[in-house]
Amino acid sequence: MSRGFTARHMWMVMIGFFGLIIAVNFTMAWFASNTFGGTVVENSYVASQRYNGWLAAARVQKQLGWSPTLAVDAGRHVTVAVAGGAPQGFTATGTARHPLGRAADVPLAFTIGDDNVLRSDAALPRGRWHVAVALHRGSDVMRLGATLQ
Repeated sequence: MSRGFTARHMWMVMIGFFGLIIAVNFTMAWFASNTFGGTVVENSYVASQRYNGWLAAARVQKQLGWSPTLAVDAGRHVTVAVAGGAPQGFTATGTARHPLGRAADVPLAFTIGDDNVLRSDAALPRGRWHVAVALHRGSDVMRLGATLQ
């Protein structure tokens, strides 16, 4: 003898269905709030007003003709290699930021190694880092950025 579908069965189906929906929503909200590193810019209006200035600075950087590359060596030090010769007269400073803000920023100071490559004094911890470096020679400045792992 089979039993029929009762109101009790309907309540269990509804509680299970809505319980699943609520659990998924809470899980997605938790991941969204714990994996977003923050704002991209503090004020989008001010950033839009500075946009043309940033484009002009990028054109000036391109006219310098430098071709630097950022990398991480085996010791987890950030390296800056300038194509077309040794980085004579170049100085560099920078900052490494964790993309999710879970680790403190790492200030970077660079020295020239035996292989004529600028190498950071501080090693980066394991993981992915957004690295911003300002390369200087006299009054010329080039700003570099890369995500290194």
